[in-house]
Amino acid sequence: MFSRVVLALMLAATTAPAAVASDTTTAHDFTLTAIDGSPMPLSAFKGKTVLVVNTASRCSFTKQYAPLQALYEAHRDEGLVVIGVPSNDFGGQEPGTEADIEDFTQSAYRVDFPLTNKTAVVGDNASPFYKWASEQAGPLGKPRWNFHKYLIGPDGRLIDWYTPMTAPGSPKLRDAIVRSLAGSGAS
Repeated sequence: MFSRVVLALMLAATTAPAAVASDTTTAHDFTLTAIDGSPMPLSAFKGKTVLVVNTASRCSFTKQYAPLQALYEAHRDEGLVVIGVPSNDFGGQEPGTEADIEDFTQSAYRVDFPLTNKTAVVGDNASPFYKWASEQAGPLGKPRWNFHKYLIGPDGRLIDWYTPMTAPGSPKLRDAIVRSLAGSGAS
């Protein structure tokens, strides 16, 4: 099973097209729930570049928390926001409570970028944001495992998506973030 997942991720990584769907709905029309239970309206990030990543604490990709934090630290003053969305959708690899998740991410990786509560990212129970982002990204662009990434532009539109195999420090992702930040006028 694991080898099929890895193969599917590798195939998706090589065929990932830029998002082309268009309508008037943007990411700014959605609200997530912060890990402390408070509303996290994505409209609060208008004018910023946002990287939304579904995360899990017990995944082989969990080590991506460190480069995600480094990416956030390197570019937050330019307008980058990283949002971690803990999800138990894949392999039951996020079984803990919100308090467990917060303790783990802070103690193991010193994460200080925003985290949401545990959220469904696929299927009928997926959050409205994830349903929208998956639709915008097309059939290959929906999360198929933990640490799938959506890059949202300052205007709230989906710029692109990246499989878990795309490391946070990869030139492909980093360059897309830098281009978005350069065009946003954020400082």
